Amino acid sequence: MIIDCHGHYTVLPKAHDAWRAAQIAAFEAGTPAPPYPEISDDEIRATIEANQLRLIRERGADMTIFSPRASAMAPHVGDAAVAKEWATRCNDLIARVVGLYPETFAGVCMLPQSPGTDMANSIAELERCVGMGFIGCNLNPDPGGGHFTAPPLTDRYWYPFYEAMVRLDVPAMIHVSGSCNPAMHATGGYYIAADTLAFMQLLEGDLFADFPNLRFIIPHGGGAVPYHWGRYRGLADMLKKPALATHLMDNVFFDTCVYHQPGVDLLADVIETKNILFGSEMVGAVRGIDPTTGFYFDDTKRYVDALDIPESARAAIFAGNARRVFPRLDADLRRRGL
Repeated sequence: MIIDCHGHYTVLPKAHDAWRAAQIAAFEAGTPAPPYPEISDDEIRATIEANQLRLIRERGADMTIFSPRASAMAPHVGDAAVAKEWATRCNDLIARVVGLYPETFAGVCMLPQSPGTDMANSIAELERCVGMGFIGCNLNPDPGGGHFTAPPLTDRYWYPFYEAMVRLDVPAMIHVSGSCNPAMHATGGYYIAADTLAFMQLLEGDLFADFPNLRFIIPHGGGAVPYHWGRYRGLADMLKKPALATHLMDNVFFDTCVYHQPGVDLLADVIETKNILFGSEMVGAVRGIDPTTGFYFDDTKRYVDALDIPESARAAIFAGNARRVFPRLDADLRRRGL
């Protein structure tokens, strides 16, 4: 089985995006947002079948762990009420996709992390979504959209949310949204910087001593971390922390959203197989064809297929690790006899 741990609903029904624009305009005008539109199952099918579902089938995967479009989560837009309503609408769409294609998609929710507020609304939304069958969440370490004013992930500000994650037995992908900082290109600068910063924040703290069962996926191959693995091992030593293998790597995982073979080769050379989950983020940040190979940059399955590793390790990357990190998914698959 091949499970893609990193999928977003990136091509959506036009009415959904139009309502978001109207919601923002209403907030800025100080008027109520219009009612959310009726979106038919056929409209959802049209967007999914022409995009993610088609590519899943063409590229040989079986299932995608699916969440709202990351660049549009944007909790910094509007206020807490705007963020809460937007998260609800986006997550409800994911639930509908999963309901239409339960064999192919598993839901992961976004959170209404409005800057300057506590995590109460996010906890409530996580609980609601897990109640609908979702298996995890996207946790934004920088709800301010590119200014990094939030406390580090090891700060006690986040602890009530971590307690909910542990209670519900769900992991989080640490994923920022769009950048409102003109110095940070969203997918090429901000995403990779945030991934790298998140790892360093975890290294500096002792979060997993307090939450030994907490699980995080750092996407986009872990940002710059695998490339600078010696730096982080050295920093752990300088900061009098345990070795990374015991300090972080029972709880932190990286995906394969690295869009060339040498990058995935390096990831697999540096990071233990048990910490790597197959992911593509297809129809996402990088959608074009690599002129040096003739294949789509985000067709990451072929990079994993080409790794010089034992088949048992490949099977772990493709599915086994995802089932271990997302136990609710594993339980569902077992119920289906898979």
